Amino acid sequence: MPRSFEKPFESFKKKPNGEQSAIRGHFVAASGEFVGTFLFLYFAFCGHTMAVEQAGEVGRNGANSAQTVIYISMSYGLSLLVTAWTLYRVSGGLFNPAVTLGMVVSGTLPPVRGAFLFPAQILGGMVAAALVDCMIPGPIAVTSTTLAPGMSIAQGVFFEMFLTSQLVFTVLMLAAEKSKDTFIAPIGIGLALFVAEIAGVYYTGASLNPARSFGPCVAARSFPGYHWIYWVGPFLGALIAAGYYRFVKALNYEEANAGQDSAEGDFRGD
Repeated sequence: MPRSFEKPFESFKKKPNGEQSAIRGHFVAASGEFVGTFLFLYFAFCGHTMAVEQAGEVGRNGANSAQTVIYISMSYGLSLLVTAWTLYRVSGGLFNPAVTLGMVVSGTLPPVRGAFLFPAQILGGMVAAALVDCMIPGPIAVTSTTLAPGMSIAQGVFFEMFLTSQLVFTVLMLAAEKSKDTFIAPIGIGLALFVAEIAGVYYTGASLNPARSFGPCVAARSFPGYHWIYWVGPFLGALIAAGYYRFVKALNYEEANAGQDSAEGDFRGD
């Protein structure tokens, strides 16, 4: 019997690190970011659409009710939690160009790797929105990020900036910064997005992610005139988070609250 039939998966055995080129590693990571971004946003968009279409009530001004906002927030937060936990070994589980920028600026991700991940994330968001638009009833436009009545463009930019800064800083401290809690980082990251979504869905749509906003606009073939804020705001938030991360690292933050990662978790005040 040919060797290939005796051991059909022989060629898929893990090879020594030196045998895998840097380009191959970047390609594998980019594939993981495409698949991860697609899965994260596909299920989030489906949950978002269902929550809006099946809403039993609306807000006083005709917008989504508080109950609908909670459902929408859960769709994004839990989808990110599960998908990041599944694929973080493949690509790091970023699924967001703003997170990618923050990690590059903070020095926790090589710029070349970031250049590979960025287009994969954008493409994943576009494919997710297009398939949701094709596969379920209801317009994909309901998932588009838009400003609430009375919310100015300037307010929208800075609101998105602060929402994104929390998410990116959570990623940097729980995932990029290795500790005894790193293995459960996806839980904290998913909860961070959930909290940000609750705060922001009504006011700006709570994008925090250019790929999340760009995909539905492409699928719906409709861009609001202020669409640019969903790029500028998240990127500014990523820069703020990366800047503070570098600041606390430069000052050896571990010494300010020593013992937090020890087995006993003891506190030393000296």
